[in-house]
Amino acid sequence: MVHCPECQTPLETADDIEFAETDATTGFIKASKRFYTANCAACGLTIGSGVAGAKSNGGAV
Repeated sequence: MVHCPECQTPLETADDIEFAETDATTGFIKASKRFYTANCAACGLTIGSGVAGAKSNGGAV
């Protein structure tokens, strides 16, 4: 059984995980990538993360 290492809640269904998008701007030219974190829905601990790719228009405002 997979469980959260912080609160020991079983991670059995998709509702047990929350995905959050986090922005990051890098370099001297504005460029933004989409970073995602997978968090325990019960306690909020970040369990994993990943990069989805660049956002359109390079993050320009």
